[in-house]
Amino acid sequence: SSLELARLAQLYGREATELLAPAFSEADPLRALFRAQPSLELNDELRQILLAWRHRARALTDLEAKLELPRRLCTAGQYPGNALSSRWDAIQQGERLAEEERARLGLGRAPAPELPMLLESQGVRTALVPLPDDISGLTLQERAQDLMILVNAGHATTRHRFSFAHEYAHVLIDRERGSIVSRAGDRDELIEMRANSFAAGFLMPPDGVIEFVRELGKGRGSRDSAMVFDESLGSPLRVEGRAAPGSQDLQTYDAELAARYFGVSRIAMIYRFKTLGLIKQPHLEALRAAEELRWQVEIEQEKQQPRASSSDLTAFQQRFRTTALEAYRREIISRGKLVELGHLIELREVAMAALLADAASMDQEADS
Repeated sequence: SSLELARLAQLYGREATELLAPAFSEADPLRALFRAQPSLELNDELRQILLAWRHRARALTDLEAKLELPRRLCTAGQYPGNALSSRWDAIQQGERLAEEERARLGLGRAPAPELPMLLESQGVRTALVPLPDDISGLTLQERAQDLMILVNAGHATTRHRFSFAHEYAHVLIDRERGSIVSRAGDRDELIEMRANSFAAGFLMPPDGVIEFVRELGKGRGSRDSAMVFDESLGSPLRVEGRAAPGSQDLQTYDAELAARYFGVSRIAMIYRFKTLGLIKQPHLEALRAAEELRWQVEIEQEKQQPRASSSDLTAFQQRFRTTALEAYRREIISRGKLVELGHLIELREVAMAALLADAASMDQEADS
């Protein structure tokens, strides 16, 4: 039956149309991805997690097709990936890519928006899933331009944001490579260095960070000078000013404030200060040492008081819920199917109740 066919398709991570095709390809894209990286293990648990999220992504695409929405393949920009000749070249390419993409999105100096929401708006599916600790994220690409970014749910929240930005770089410039696994052991690879450089530049734009620091009354040299010219033939006047000793030194609390503003970790902001020439190497070492001590204290506190799980819907769940409700309103799917889809994307009890309440209000409106 069609129901059995749908369940078989879900079990094997395929689409029903694939199972009915005259020429069936037995290749499993997930196994192919991990086979290409022998040091990674695709165990049954991880494979089931990835299959489940792939099924959810395809279910959303199917809903959009039923609603005759514009095909939501990846509409994110795609930039030519120039050959990387050195680490410095990788860093420079990443910075330029970040600058161009921020300009394309009209972000200016402002902090980047919520990354999952931005990616979903461009047809890239997103999810936070449990992954091995050395994997920060995956960019999965299977058919044409169907793309999904999965980020390690076990990492810190600020790291999630950096990981989404890192994978975003792979979407923008490494799309021809297909699926990519980002892991700590590959950090020295040039495409990974380019992606990290992009993430830093996209989340912490140079002009934005420098402007923010100067609004704190810092970031300038200990001595400034200016030339005053009055259109006369005489020599301009040279005026010098000197800041109070130590007043320009950036502190850990400055890094924390800037990190909160741009939505990154404190240590990421400290390194950004160094890259932008706002601090020197000895100052970097001092700030890093202080941050490591503080981080250890916070980790111990977090172990004693585990974080409560959030009841907020993810960007993917929000888009899925909205699309499913629209399909129900147009009577393309039944109420039973709407409930089934809510369970598919693992809506919490409160969110499921809200979904059913919305459906009930639609029914009342139709009756009236």
